[in-house]
Amino acid sequence: MDTEAVDAAGPEPEQSPKTELSAAMRAKIERNRQRALMLRQARVASRPLSAVEGATSSKVSKTIDSGGGFFIEEEEEGEEDHRTRRVVHEPAPVIKPDYLVCDDCGKPFMDSYLSNSFDLSVCDKCRDNEEKHKLISRTEAMQQYLLKNCDLDKRDPPLRFILKKNPHNSRWGDMKLYLKVQVENRCMEVWGSEEALEEAKETREGNREVKKQKRFNKKVKELRRAVRSSMWTKTTTAHQHQYGPEEVVDPEDDLYKKTCTTCGHELTYEKM
Repeated sequence: MDTEAVDAAGPEPEQSPKTELSAAMRAKIERNRQRALMLRQARVASRPLSAVEGATSSKVSKTIDSGGGFFIEEEEEGEEDHRTRRVVHEPAPVIKPDYLVCDDCGKPFMDSYLSNSFDLSVCDKCRDNEEKHKLISRTEAMQQYLLKNCDLDKRDPPLRFILKKNPHNSRWGDMKLYLKVQVENRCMEVWGSEEALEEAKETREGNREVKKQKRFNKKVKELRRAVRSSMWTKTTTAHQHQYGPEEVVDPEDDLYKKTCTTCGHELTYEKM
């Protein structure tokens, strides 16, 4: 190819990096390949002889004088059809299957629920649904182990989960269930140790109590303000004094006074 054609075509696209497969995925691929090979051999064995590759049938024509002035051509089967054909199948190569080894009992196995759903090398006999291999919801994983969405979905490798109908309401979205042991391992990756996790829980609990107390104080203040505003009434009419009997203050200067019986106001005046 000319260099000018290569330059016109432009640079070759970069190849995407190949992702490495885990041992469980390679074992699953090998098992599927062996099953496909066995099915192919079974189909070949069940075919009729006429469908075998390379099998042909030939017919030989024979001319017979009928005695009436014309000849009859009679077809006869060739010798190959009378021979007994023997189909020989080559034996399949013997391949040792890639077994998985259980992390708990150490015994090899080919397939299990945990290996298919969560890529965990544990056989079905060692599966502990009550404690170790218990399934927890996404909300419980985030609250109990103080994990964020990025810790479950973005941190490499993302945690695997299964979907299940919501038991509270079937019309709600499906629940995401995670494996408890994998959530605990991810928690240790994020916080480093159980002591750091407990300290973070205490700090978060203390902040929650402070916020709760602030909300309570705010509600009490609003309640007091509402009570005071309901008890206080504003008077719009002017006060009118109601004076009692007259009292003498200074007889020489003719000074007298009166005191309001309601508010105690004193009115001093001089008589002419």
